[in-house]
Amino acid sequence: MTHQQFPTTRKRRLRKHTFSRRLAREHQLNTDDLIWPLFITDYSGLEDISTMPGVPRRGPEELLWAAEQALELEIPAIMLFPVVGEDGKSEVATEAYNPEGLVQRSVRAIKERFPELGVMTDVALDPYTATG
Repeated sequence: MTHQQFPTTRKRRLRKHTFSRRLAREHQLNTDDLIWPLFITDYSGLEDISTMPGVPRRGPEELLWAAEQALELEIPAIMLFPVVGEDGKSEVATEAYNPEGLVQRSVRAIKERFPELGVMTDVALDPYTATG
């Protein structure tokens, strides 16, 4: 038994005209498609994340600097991932819905200074629970 090349013919009807190529192409990536993940903490400064080389946890001032950078780079949104200290953890994740919690304060500060920037938040409760 011989193996034939498959397929024996390949129709390219989606590539004949410019408009159809534009409609059928996979992706055209630009900054409108980006969301910058930012890892935040209550502590000032930048703290390296050992499991993600080159990615820091950011304190409040560094977060605002990154938000400004996002706008300058035309990145439309950021997403906040909190790191909460042991004193902010509980069995029922109380800090997650504290109006003065890290994420809540961070969102308010960003929106006050950069209202045009989209801000998303991580809804996972594991940073707020004692069991993770």
